[in-house]
Amino acid sequence: MTEFLPEAVRKGLEDARKAAQRRSSRLCVHDGDKVFRVLRLWDGGFAVDAEDAPKLRGHVDIYDGARHLYQCLVMTSREEAGERIFEFKWHTAVADRPADDFERDRDGPVALIGR
Repeated sequence: MTEFLPEAVRKGLEDARKAAQRRSSRLCVHDGDKVFRVLRLWDGGFAVDAEDAPKLRGHVDIYDGARHLYQCLVMTSREEAGERIFEFKWHTAVADRPADDFERDRDGPVALIGR
């Protein structure tokens, strides 16, 4: 169906689709001081708008708004359909509290009750 539409209409529809993706996603990639909006995120990588993003390599952080989600090592990228696709070498979820240095008892108390 899109092959019958004029070029200007196709470009307008594509721009509207990209704008809707940017508005609906709160995910972003931080590379030092630079921030790029994530269009899609999956287990093996993520996609950003090809116009906005450079070829990232190395350590980046992925945030959902202000919440830090992942630390990632980006190794390769390619461009497809106006998106720059990045693949992870590894990505690790960021903990929201310090790691325990002891084994927690499953049946133990959750908190202590004061007097």
